[in-house]
Amino acid sequence: MTVKAILDQKGRDVFTVGPDITVAEAGRQLSKHKIGAIVVVDTSGKICGIVSERDIVRSIAEKGPAILENPVSTVMTSSVKVCDDNHTVNQLMEMMTQGRFRHLPVEVDGKIGGIVSIGDVVRMKIEQVEREAEEIKAYIAS
Repeated sequence: MTVKAILDQKGRDVFTVGPDITVAEAGRQLSKHKIGAIVVVDTSGKICGIVSERDIVRSIAEKGPAILENPVSTVMTSSVKVCDDNHTVNQLMEMMTQGRFRHLPVEVDGKIGGIVSIGDVVRMKIEQVEREAEEIKAYIAS
């Protein structure tokens, strides 16, 4: 099972923002779209960061509510790990576990081509295990 299979199932739409929007607006976008992270892109569409709900909460806890008026670039993670269509579910699980993050942008030709969440990875892994169990049952029954 690969990233391509995940994105073929869920779609490649990604909500992005520019680095100059405020942290408050990023928070509003997270809430509006009911998502946990937004990819930050420059004017050419190149990934320059990612900001999650956790990033915003940590920033408020450390610097106070005034941080909400700062540009999102001040709280985003700028060294973003990315994957591509060929990464496997097992590779994604390893990357997410080691990096301790829940969202992984998919990069295609240097630009954002989708996003995979830990929920997507778990769902695909469960489907894979259930499919294998059914195959074993069918094999035993025949």
